[in-house]
Formats: sequence, structure tokens, C-alpha cells
Amino acid sequence: MSIYIVGITGASGSILGVRALEALRAMPDVTIHLIMTAQAKRTLSLETDLKSADVERLAGVVHDERDLAAAVSSGSFRTDGMLVIPCSMKSAAAIAYSMNDNLLVRAADVCLKERRRLVLSVRETPLHAGHLRTLTRLAELGAVIVPPIAGFYHKPSSVDDIVNHAVGKALDALGVPTELFRRWSGAR
Repeated sequence: MSIYIVGITGASGSILGVRALEALRAMPDVTIHLIMTAQAKRTLSLETDLKSADVERLAGVVHDERDLAAAVSSGSFRTDGMLVIPCSMKSAAAIAYSMNDNLLVRAADVCLKERRRLVLSVRETPLHAGHLRTLTRLAELGAVIVPPIAGFYHKPSSVDDIVNHAVGKALDALGVPTELFRRWSGAR
């Protein structure tokens, strides 16, 4: 049994978090712990026709971001890692500096301190020097930064193809096997 934490922040790109949950849910023997911030719920309603309850149904366990006593707030609760997708720069900065004022940030901090995989799909552009310093600090702490950057070698024909590629790359970094996108097999 694998246990993954998925965090969804208020950054644009709610569909990325939804697709990651769908992909993880389709896997056998996986339990998903979901943490959605209040702003994530707001962004979801702005960007999609989904309600937060629709997204929460994709997870096995849903945590309130204010519950700093939840199981995932402790290193003694074993997980296989955490994916924050999309990850706002605000959340990235809070994680980088251990500002554990909500459960999403605390769970990410636990992954770092316990040397578990932490993958951040940071959704911001353009990036200024402060953003880049924050991302460098996160990489130095052990986080894997996987921005949802479109790949075109697989010749996407829809936005869905681009979403699947971005989510697939993030899941790869988390160590989760997925076939969401066509992998490069060399020039033909």
C-alpha cells in the first residue's frame, strides 16, 4: 500500500491537481490524503465547473488545511511522498522557510525533514530573483521543482494532452508510474 499526500493551492491550474488525483486514484493500492487550501477552492470555482466536493471525492482522506493535528502533520505518520500541484509562490515560500501556519505547508515540511519525496509543481511566470532564490532554497532542501511546462515532442493535439504531460512529469518525479503521456523514444 502506497500513501501519497496531494496538496492543491490557489495558484492557477486547478485542473493539474484534479488530473493528478484522477491518475493516483486509478492506481491499485494507493491511498491519497488531500489538502486543499481555501484559495484553491476559490480558484477551482473560477477555472472549472467543478465544486471542491467533486475534487475531494477523488481522495481517500481529506484534511482541513487548518488542522495542524492531522496525521500528515507528523513524521511518525509514514507516507511515500507529497505532490503540491499547482503550487503557488506563496506556498512555495512558506515551505522554503518552514512557516507551518497551515497543514499543507506543515505536511510538506514533514516530507523535507523526513527526507521523503516532495514535488512542487510551481505555477508562476515570469519569475523574479526572489522567486528564483526561493526555488533554489527548496531544491537545496531536497524538494523537486517540476513546473507545469508544456512539452511538444509528443505533438499534443489538445489542452488535455498538455495537462496530461505536465501531470505525468510531476508524478514521475514523485516516483509514481504513469502512462499519462507518450514518452520520447528517439527521433524517427
